Amino acid sequence: MKHHLALAASLALMLAGCSGSSGGEEKKADYVIAFSWQPAFCETAPGKRECKSQHAGRFDASNFSLHGLWPQPGTNVYCGVSEREKSSDQAGRWRDLDAPFIEESVWKQLQEAMPGTQSSLHKHEWIKHGTCYGSDIDAYYRDSLKVLGWLNRSSLRFLFDANVGKELTYGDMEDALNRDFGRGAGKRLRISCKRDEDSGRQLIVEMTLGLGGNVSEATNLGQLIESAPETDHGCPVGIVDPVGLQ
Repeated sequence: MKHHLALAASLALMLAGCSGSSGGEEKKADYVIAFSWQPAFCETAPGKRECKSQHAGRFDASNFSLHGLWPQPGTNVYCGVSEREKSSDQAGRWRDLDAPFIEESVWKQLQEAMPGTQSSLHKHEWIKHGTCYGSDIDAYYRDSLKVLGWLNRSSLRFLFDANVGKELTYGDMEDALNRDFGRGAGKRLRISCKRDEDSGRQLIVEMTLGLGGNVSEATNLGQLIESAPETDHGCPVGIVDPVGLQ
């Protein structure tokens, strides 16, 4: 049995691509995985459905949330998508998008890992990025969830969970990735922060990580990271926001 896509929304503040050099030659990563620290996102968008319903016991209160898996280069978007659908997506009318059904077992996992499904983020991500992935929607989200699962079992996620309410630097995060995935892994990470207008705190909202190779066939995250080029690190320091409006 298949579920129709539910509602989703999300933050669109991250880098669309990841660039750098490898062996002296400039190249692009095959993909970028974008993942959020949802409590911080909700500080910036408290009116979103997924933010109104967030609570301390929910998965996204202490784990990374899926934003999207983006084929590179960043201009590789809207493959085979009609102008009408593209216009609806760009206007933020994500609920109205004509995205395919998602297989029930994938949908169940996606609802947990991508709280933005409550605002149709999953439709937007499929229409803009997934259509360029070269597979059906089920395979696209299986691979997205696979990478997110590796990240949520990593030292980087444990670092965030252990430092809720405290500051982390790019160096802290770089060291965590290097520890798990080899020297240089952290140089594929880019951090995005946003200042909370009410408290003045600079919050770590989202990260992108460059990936190279075949995600479906990969047996570990390290091999995908190793094949990606380096990028600038973005935000140098930010706070790991606790769940709930501060």
